[in-house]
Amino acid sequence: MPVPVLREIVRQHAEMAAFLWTVYDYHLLHPDENPDMDGDRLARLIERLEAHLDGLRVAGNIGREIANDRFSEYPEAGELFVVRMLQPTIQPIPVTQLNLASVRKYLAAHLPR
Repeated sequence: MPVPVLREIVRQHAEMAAFLWTVYDYHLLHPDENPDMDGDRLARLIERLEAHLDGLRVAGNIGREIANDRFSEYPEAGELFVVRMLQPTIQPIPVTQLNLASVRKYLAAHLPR
């Protein structure tokens, strides 16, 4: 018997993952703008991002559906990042091991103009 999925919680996972990706990517592009983002805080941000992505993955098809809905409503880089990370054909890759140049190129190419 499948475990019930709490859609509101899964939606929150999608929103937070998108937000945290945006913060993470912005920090990497502009490391001097936030002096409070030291190594420990960055590591915690990554942990939180990974945890939200895991929450979406555990929700399976419903997690992907909700992530797609969020992207449809808010076609932004963070939401697209989440959709891409949840593709069933892609083996989960830790955020710290992503090729950021490739991720940014993909996001730029697939965001509505």
